Amino acid sequence: MIIDFKLTYPSGTATAHLINSFHTPQGAKLAKKQVKTLGKFFSFSFLWGFFQWFFTAGEDCGFASFPTFGLKAYEYKFFFDFSTTYVGVGMICPYIINISVLLGGIISWGLMWPLIEERKGDWYAADLSSSNMHGLQGYKVFIAIAMILGDGLYNFIKVLTRTLTGLFYQLRGRQALPIADQHSPDTSEKLSYDDQRRTQVFLKDRIPTWFSIAGYVTIASVSTITLPHIFHELKWYFVLVIYIFAPALAFCNAYGTGLTDWSLASTYGKLAIFTIGAWAGPNGGVLAGLIACGVMMNIVSTASDLMQDFKTGYLTLASPRSMFVSQVIGTAMGCIVSPCVFWLFYKAFHNLGLPESQYPAPFATVYRNMSILGVQGFSALPKDCLLLCYVFFGAAILINLSKDMLGNKWGSYVPLPMAMAIPFYLGPYFAIDMCVGSLILFAWQKLNKEKADAFSAAVASGLICGDGIWTLPSSILALVGVQPPICMKFLSRAANARVDKFLNPQS
Repeated sequence: MIIDFKLTYPSGTATAHLINSFHTPQGAKLAKKQVKTLGKFFSFSFLWGFFQWFFTAGEDCGFASFPTFGLKAYEYKFFFDFSTTYVGVGMICPYIINISVLLGGIISWGLMWPLIEERKGDWYAADLSSSNMHGLQGYKVFIAIAMILGDGLYNFIKVLTRTLTGLFYQLRGRQALPIADQHSPDTSEKLSYDDQRRTQVFLKDRIPTWFSIAGYVTIASVSTITLPHIFHELKWYFVLVIYIFAPALAFCNAYGTGLTDWSLASTYGKLAIFTIGAWAGPNGGVLAGLIACGVMMNIVSTASDLMQDFKTGYLTLASPRSMFVSQVIGTAMGCIVSPCVFWLFYKAFHNLGLPESQYPAPFATVYRNMSILGVQGFSALPKDCLLLCYVFFGAAILINLSKDMLGNKWGSYVPLPMAMAIPFYLGPYFAIDMCVGSLILFAWQKLNKEKADAFSAAVASGLICGDGIWTLPSSILALVGVQPPICMKFLSRAANARVDKFLNPQS
């Protein structure tokens, strides 16, 4: 894929150019300034998170609950929550993504959910809780799922078509696919000296095919034996079938990523959810589908991620064998670190994953309900929800189609359905934060474009990392029982009068 097919792998190529630029006198000087800038904003973000913590002694307390646009707008998640993480993300993400997320929030929480709430008692029972899937929550989740599936299906067909077309033209003049134990055709006369040197270094330490096959068979055997013992709903033959079909899907994903920079791992995971969930049936099918999704996504995403890294290694003269060993070490560390981090969050934040919690984990709810849909069918949907799902599924496909038909010039102004779907369940508050980040970047570029281009990524990374790192000490404080001393809460004038009267009945 890298030597013979010369696939681009845009993210891997961009990373390589960034790394190579650090090794020039001018690049090293700029890198030092960027690191210094990152450190400043990291410190600011960390201290701001620490400051906010003092005011969060209760539910809906603190700066994160500031009703920026009024209390009624706050009820529908329209507020700025002072999150430096989302502001930083907004500075990194393209403008169209931030606008798409905000547009999705306005359509859903600004228009649709208030209108559907008026149908309470007709479309769904009036006494259902806000988190019941047969009530308003069902519309939020399943319409978001419909848009995600529509966007995923369109991009799956699009990338798969480009993959098969590109592969056909690549292989038309070849006998077979190049593999590690075969010598690549001699193209030294066509290559520059730099490319000749890169190819020489890259092929010198390549990984033998027998090792790859033996490693895959070993991991497949271990997973087939151990996973059914951990999750009894997942039968051994489910795992075996996944590992039989995964290499072909992983190849398609890795090749498509090389052409388009778009990994469809989540789409392949959804495919596993519906197929394995339906195969397992009502007895444990929901959990079996979710585990199958995790297995499939890990295999397929690892293939594309590893190829991006190999492209970076090729362009930076790094040994592919050393990079692979580093990946193995990182994966092994992740097997220890990730469960520990999850345990820390699970113990420190007892309402983890609930819609109104600090960490609602929206995609967990989305994927779980996909699995329920795969097992139970459409019986899980509230009234007229299926019709709305069809509408938004089709709308996602039409939006993508119009985006491609308009071309790069005008298509760049068309919103992205996947980004629009996220706030349907979560709310538009983080979209407002991201748009603030976009506004900061836009103003900075107008004032000093060269400086903004050089340092905006460092500023954004500092804001994201500082807020993220503060989560660790705040989790530890929660585990040891240290509570914030102040609850800063916002009430309407009438509610405040009632509170004052309750606290001071004699006045």
